[in-house]
Amino acid sequence: MPLSPSKPRKPIHTRDIQCIGYERDDGLWDIEAHLKDTKTYVHTRRSGDPPRQPGQPVHDMWIRLTIDLDMVIHDAEARTDDGPYPTCGDITPNFKRLIGVKIGPGWRLEVGQRLGRTQGCTHLVELLWPLATTAFQATGRAREAKNAGQPLTKPPYQLNSCHIYKDDSEWTRMRWPQFYTGAKKSVNDPETT
Repeated sequence: MPLSPSKPRKPIHTRDIQCIGYERDDGLWDIEAHLKDTKTYVHTRRSGDPPRQPGQPVHDMWIRLTIDLDMVIHDAEARTDDGPYPTCGDITPNFKRLIGVKIGPGWRLEVGQRLGRTQGCTHLVELLWPLATTAFQATGRAREAKNAGQPLTKPPYQLNSCHIYKDDSEWTRMRWPQFYTGAKKSVNDPETT
């Protein structure tokens, strides 16, 4: 269902982000993200280059992380096709610093230490957040299959990550009963009979 109707308005700026997860033939996974910013009006470039026309990218940037099912990064590649300055893309080799990092707890902190402030690009670093979510979504079933039959010895990463997976929610009770902290069901509960 869309948002409620808005007041009269006109579009000014669009940021499109697309993230895609690919299963590779070699057992690794490529997770790619593309960010594109456009404006609806002619505007000048900060570098003094010719003005950008409506729809011409202000930012046009890409990242690919190659990961395994343990969410460890085996390769990282970034590219800037368009940015406010001609040298914006000069920082993209720094994204190789992500090799060896695990996407999971501490991810944002680790990214900040390796690519924060002047060591990275604000927009490319921001793109890593939906890219990480896409990595979990793309590999979820394969990770479950890999671990099938093994007892779950620690709480899953999803536990208490949102209201659906609160440790006392019905969804947690059904999916991970060993980590459920809510009220126990009575013997009259149809799900327990």
